Amino acid sequence: MRRIRSSVGAAALLSLGACNRHQSALSVFGEEAATVRHLTIVMLIGAVIIAAGVAGLMIAAVRAPEGRLTLSGGMRMVGWLGGVLPVVVLLALLLYSLPSMRPLPVGANDLRIAVQGEQFWWRVRYQPPGSPPLLTANEIRIPVGRTVQFDLTAGDVIHSFWIPGLAGKMDMIPGRTNRLVVRATKVGVFRGVCTEFCGLSHALMAFDVVAMEPAAFDAWLANERRPAAPAAGTAPGAQAFAANGCAGCHAIAGTPAAGLIGPDLTHIGSRASLGAGTTRMTREALVRFIKDAPSVKPGARMPAYPQLSREDAQAIAAYLESLK
Repeated sequence: MRRIRSSVGAAALLSLGACNRHQSALSVFGEEAATVRHLTIVMLIGAVIIAAGVAGLMIAAVRAPEGRLTLSGGMRMVGWLGGVLPVVVLLALLLYSLPSMRPLPVGANDLRIAVQGEQFWWRVRYQPPGSPPLLTANEIRIPVGRTVQFDLTAGDVIHSFWIPGLAGKMDMIPGRTNRLVVRATKVGVFRGVCTEFCGLSHALMAFDVVAMEPAAFDAWLANERRPAAPAAGTAPGAQAFAANGCAGCHAIAGTPAAGLIGPDLTHIGSRASLGAGTTRMTREALVRFIKDAPSVKPGARMPAYPQLSREDAQAIAAYLESLK
């Protein structure tokens, strides 16, 4: 009994460890995720009822006196409970769930967000109707109550895009675009992850999802279109950024930096996390990532810069931190 209690307790702790309001399929903030949760609860209740019925029949059969159930009676029971009842239950579940499987309709004026999985970060391009695209990285913001279509692809290997509280997961395949239509219902900051093994830093490939009121989202989008103004006193960092070839891989709007290999850094200082959800955005974390990215994200394509002095790394970090 002690072993059984320990096993049950361990299973319960593991289950609870996966539940939180930031990354949980049970803590929903999107219409599709809410539908999936509802269907899961309905099917779970049905499964419990069926299991209880089977257990009741087993107990009744074990306790019944010998000869109580005849061959013909047993055959009728098998026919009804093993044939007719499962067909009726499964058909009812199918008819109940089919309407929920229809994707949300997408209109010409709905927001589209193209997300491309890279090793090991996310290239994000907003495509508002009637406006030019906006490129950013490693963070996704969506307006609550509006339909959003994600156009998902990959630039190197197969990745998988999943925001547990918003919608189901979808593979990102090089050369193919998969579409996922969502609608957020609640304001908050949530978490998305890659759920397809894609290399050494697969477990360090996440992103923040910020669901915003529509007016706040529109204001944010307008601000993102403006070049980030560096804070006073960060000119040495901008010079070090240019002198060390950072512009060859990264872009910063309003500056000569126009690289497309790595993430866009135009407003990196306003992001909550660094390295695709690897760590919180702090000055020290920036310094470490600048000097030796592979030690933070094994397999990352950004090389280490052992020749870069700590003073220059700190200056670049201060410059990037000011880009908001």
